[in-house]
Amino acid sequence: MIFLMDLQMMVLDVIYFIIRNSIRVVLRPRTKPIDGELVLITGAGGGLGQIFAQEFTKHGAEVVLWDINTSSNEQTAKLVREKGGKAYTYTVDVTDRQEVYRNAELVRRDLGRDVTMLVNNAGVVAGERMWDCPDEMIERSMKVNCHALFWMKAQNHGHIVTIASVLGLFSTACVEDYCASKFAAVGFHESLAHELLADEVDGVKTTLVCPYIVDTGMFNGCKIREEVEQFLLSPLDPQYCVEQAMNAILVDQPLVCIPRLTYLPFLSRALLPWESNVVTYRFMGSDKCMYPFIEARKQLLLNNSVKVE
Repeated sequence: MIFLMDLQMMVLDVIYFIIRNSIRVVLRPRTKPIDGELVLITGAGGGLGQIFAQEFTKHGAEVVLWDINTSSNEQTAKLVREKGGKAYTYTVDVTDRQEVYRNAELVRRDLGRDVTMLVNNAGVVAGERMWDCPDEMIERSMKVNCHALFWMKAQNHGHIVTIASVLGLFSTACVEDYCASKFAAVGFHESLAHELLADEVDGVKTTLVCPYIVDTGMFNGCKIREEVEQFLLSPLDPQYCVEQAMNAILVDQPLVCIPRLTYLPFLSRALLPWESNVVTYRFMGSDKCMYPFIEARKQLLLNNSVKVE
């Protein structure tokens, strides 16, 4: 009897959440205030990190900026301060567990309070085929894109944001290191979200952000079929990407794929036969989209080596 009652309640809850979230597509829920929150952004010196810092500042939050590149991190801080915001910079290698712990304690001591929002944004890609890719490059991708997330801790107030990728939901050829690390980041984030819910830590929200290729230069040269890219799926403008992510964060949306069209391959991966997805990839040019990217990376490395010589 108890089993049947629980089953009935589960079905009703599932129907309720389907209806509620369908309504939210049309009627946007009220955004939460984040003024006064202390937001830690990893990879803050990069394209998306820089924009995230400015967007959180617009909403009245203070930002703690972590990046391995001191110069670009200070540039982000300068942009934030020009907008009247408060920014605190720390040079951190997020692949070094002890360095993360040390700087987390340093932030707490310097600012006199804990971080309340965390944006896991740092990410890298090797840009080599699997059989050409040195072990240390694969390890670096895993450490920055995934392992670093394991050193972050939550408290019963705030928001944890993981900037993953659609390549953490479905994959393509020649970016095994990146896909593996992003699949791992997605798995980590979802498991953490389930743990918070199971432990009834309702004060900490989570948002998983999975954007398509963003025009920041990381995947320069990546190319799908021209007609598809022109009319359906062009690289994302960084500002648009961050704005969509912020929209999701401010309404406590658990998952956002950018653009919405990328929900389709995520669903088709689960629902359609493998071969159906393969022929779709071939039609779109997604199966070999990374080939020109890899060649561009090789040419860049070659040109740089020539300059050094």
